[in-house]
Amino acid sequence: MKRAFFTGLVMVLVAGWLHPAAAAEQKPNIILVLVDDMGWGDLGLNQPAEHADTPRIDTPTLDRLATQGAQLRRHYTCAPVCAPARASLFTGLHQGHAEVIRNNSFDAALENGHTLGSVLKAAGYSTALIGKWGIGGGRESGGTPTTSPAWPTLRGFDFFFGYNNHLAGHRHYPLEESNADPETHRNAIWDGDEMITDQLAGCYCTDLFTARAKKWIVDQHEADSTKPFFLALTYVAPHARLGIPAGPYPAGGGLNGGVQWLGTPGKMINTAQPESWDSFIHPQYREAWQAYANERYGNNAPHKLMTARRHASMITRVDEALGDLVKLCEDLGIADNTVIIFTSDNGSHDEPGAVGGFAGHPAPAQDPSFFRSYGNHDGIKRDVFDGGLRVPCVVYGPGIVNSGLISNTPTQFQDWMATVCDLANIPAPMRCDGTSLLPLLQGHDTLSTQPNRVLYAEYAFGGGMAQYRDYTADKRGRTRGEQQVLIFFDHRTRRWLKALRTGISTGQEDWELYDTEADPHESTRLPESASPDMQRFLCNLALWNRRAYDYYRDPQAPRRNNSCGGFRSYDMNLVPAAPNATTDGGHGLYMQQVRATAPWVPAAVDAPATADLQIENPNGITLSAGTITTFTGYINVPTTGHHWHFYLTLSDVPGSRAFVKMHNFNLIDADATYTPGATATESAAANTVELDATRTGFKGIPLTAGLHPVTITVVQGESAPGTLRMEWNRGPQNGRQTPREPIPAEAFRPGPIYVPAVPAAQ
Repeated sequence: MKRAFFTGLVMVLVAGWLHPAAAAEQKPNIILVLVDDMGWGDLGLNQPAEHADTPRIDTPTLDRLATQGAQLRRHYTCAPVCAPARASLFTGLHQGHAEVIRNNSFDAALENGHTLGSVLKAAGYSTALIGKWGIGGGRESGGTPTTSPAWPTLRGFDFFFGYNNHLAGHRHYPLEESNADPETHRNAIWDGDEMITDQLAGCYCTDLFTARAKKWIVDQHEADSTKPFFLALTYVAPHARLGIPAGPYPAGGGLNGGVQWLGTPGKMINTAQPESWDSFIHPQYREAWQAYANERYGNNAPHKLMTARRHASMITRVDEALGDLVKLCEDLGIADNTVIIFTSDNGSHDEPGAVGGFAGHPAPAQDPSFFRSYGNHDGIKRDVFDGGLRVPCVVYGPGIVNSGLISNTPTQFQDWMATVCDLANIPAPMRCDGTSLLPLLQGHDTLSTQPNRVLYAEYAFGGGMAQYRDYTADKRGRTRGEQQVLIFFDHRTRRWLKALRTGISTGQEDWELYDTEADPHESTRLPESASPDMQRFLCNLALWNRRAYDYYRDPQAPRRNNSCGGFRSYDMNLVPAAPNATTDGGHGLYMQQVRATAPWVPAAVDAPATADLQIENPNGITLSAGTITTFTGYINVPTTGHHWHFYLTLSDVPGSRAFVKMHNFNLIDADATYTPGATATESAAANTVELDATRTGFKGIPLTAGLHPVTITVVQGESAPGTLRMEWNRGPQNGRQTPREPIPAEAFRPGPIYVPAVPAAQ
């Protein structure tokens, strides 16, 4: 039996790893705009008709881009808080595969792997990150170009302007607001490797980042108008202290209007007004919503109005900045070849961002219930119900993205890695958990036909949910704790379903199952939730789509957030073998090979196979120079235990690399940082220490005996043929540690990859 080679995203790889015709085409520019803590319902288009009595924030630019482009109305972040959400966005990994940044690992160093910046840079793009980073490492709430191991220019970006430190990124006026950086003693804004905070008198961050972004785009265009660019523009609004502008947004926009970068210390941008910083409420909000606030909040109405007017002014300012950027693209003649992606890192916040108030400049927390920032859902930041995970998403690209498209198909942050690769006509890395959304954005919803597509989130945080009256009763004050989410397509009923559980302590807790399209409040559990078969399926589905990494917080680290931490109570739950898996007889794996090269292990290739056969054992097979080879089938694990370790070694040939998936989780990463000739293991967490088995019980990959599907992909270097060696360690046997040994031929079994089937309703 033969199986299709590299199902999924389709790309052609030939000499130079780009198809010649595609290489000659003008690749689109990509602008990714990420805002901080803007709720799904803060986008006026998302507010349902039944909330007609709820105040709305004016976002005319976003409304126009949405109606002329695409709205992804069920777009999900990977975690309901900043740092892990951003890590997943930039790496293309959901939180079940996050190696370092999980939970609240603010200012930890993003692992050294493929990022949106690095893959697009390899595809010939100029790349820049302007705004908030917060995952660069260095000293806690600090970091400099020399002390931060994951500085943006070390993670694929040619240029960085903005905040590395996440707490400094809570400041909307870097010079005027209180210092958040014990390392630099400034709210450090970096322009390349130069800290320029002292030159930024009266500079409001939304304006500052927009002006610098415009200058960078103009500079790229003047240097080489044919070279595509990727800009990640990561605003700090509307998070933290509700900082507002100093005056109205300048008229015009584009090359000659809007905000402008002046580059003069003390007057860096044309809206810098030190004497009136943090004072401008947008005119349409100054007298708005009085009757609504009086009715809903009574004596507390003045405070609620003040916070709401500030919050709305911040979002409208971002909207005006987007209009400015679109006008710039039009002025430069690049609007028809530029894709703009707009989204938020997580749901709306109710926190002041740990910034004290100043005379005349209050530091209140926004009340998400005022605008129903969570829309017709329940939950906010740090909750895994849709109000915390579902985020606004608009995609605009004339001639590239269909105009007027409204999609209710669930999508998630990891999909942007595959999508930008598709836009750039390069293969997504196999490490990526996502699927390209380009077909969806062009009117072809193929996601429900993906046999193993699962959206996944996990996050742990203490306390409970808010007590907003709009929530269903069972959500008010509900305990969070360890939280876990699965979103998958039920082919029986043709519905996307969402399963979640909170307060997890063993990993055996029951899942709640919802149809969030029909029931956006997640108020009524589907009857299937009560089925033991469904509960077993959901537990298995989670274990097949995420894995434990053997890390823990380094006690020697000089700062709290330097290392990850994030051991889950279900990390040691045994991964079940594929039930009812069938093989095609004998032992070995299917092997297919193409003549191609790639700068990373690709997720997909569409090219004629030069070899398509069943082999008895991948170990020792000669891999021809300049080929990409995939082996698929099963590994028959002989015994149940928590002790399984796996090893992969390639010949010492420059350019060789490999990646291994078991089920739908990442088993061995021998790609971005792999040294040919070295041995890679399942222990892949960067800049961490081995997990202490005496404290956690971790001994290896926990597997039940039986057939476990596996895919091994090898990119063989050009200089010489090579070989692959796969080994395992069965762990202690009869009280003695067993040696590492090659996986025997009889353990490999050929067969079609198992696709989990949703159990029938009982």
